[in-house]
Amino acid sequence: MRWKGRKQSTNIEDRRGGGSSRSKGGAKVGGVGFVVLLLIYLFTGQGQNFMDNMGGDASVISENNTNSQAGSGINDDGREFIAVVLKDTEDVWNPIFQQAGLRYQEPKVVLFEDSVRSACGLTSSAVGPFYCPGDLKVYLDLGFFSQLSQMGVRGDFAQAYVVAHEVGHHVQKLQGISDKVLQMQRRMSKVQANQMSVLLELQADCYAGIWARRQANYRLLEDGDLEEAINAAGNIGDDRIQQRSGGYVSPDSFTHGSSAQRIEWLKKGMLGGDVNSCDTFAGLR
Repeated sequence: MRWKGRKQSTNIEDRRGGGSSRSKGGAKVGGVGFVVLLLIYLFTGQGQNFMDNMGGDASVISENNTNSQAGSGINDDGREFIAVVLKDTEDVWNPIFQQAGLRYQEPKVVLFEDSVRSACGLTSSAVGPFYCPGDLKVYLDLGFFSQLSQMGVRGDFAQAYVVAHEVGHHVQKLQGISDKVLQMQRRMSKVQANQMSVLLELQADCYAGIWARRQANYRLLEDGDLEEAINAAGNIGDDRIQQRSGGYVSPDSFTHGSSAQRIEWLKKGMLGGDVNSCDTFAGLR
């Protein structure tokens, strides 16, 4: 992916190296436990659930703990890369919303280490990247990418896909989709609620595909980039995750979709290039 020297988003909060991203009371998981949790919660946007299970603090972040865009002053390749990818997502979604007569409220990406406080509570980096609808921010520990590579997901475009997927959850929040799904899930059985989560995640994959299409159109891709994203989607399917964790495949417990489904919807976004091609909920109407 050709990202070096390109325009960067200013919607970055860098909390690395600061007190606000660390907590003595935060849950920490290492070794095999980290990898298993990473697989289970990868791209979930459900950091609150993880926090509740680990006994985390559910308090909302205060103004005093909110770092400025300059953050800790760290300005490395990782930050630059995320800022470039985020700018690309802004260039995709701003005109899409404008065409619909709406304003796109750009999300912020918070870079942190170990743990972080958000409107969704205190969350460990073991959760992986997540979107918090309470404050409209994406949270990311850059160390996650080294863990991701151990699962066969490699390449800068695969990493960019992670960001685009989480921004997809932000788009769903602005559209009111995620709130409607949450309301419906409260009246459903666990199996039915899981099925709704799958549809939500697959749509975020499709939205990431829309972003990927733009990169191809503007010739920002290098050989193998699209394959990296598709490989990433395939490696994080629920069936693949359950197999890796040593268990049997249980479709009723899927919350993100199978590998085949995630690849399918990512490709739909790439090929369709618009939100109409990403209606994973069409079958419910």
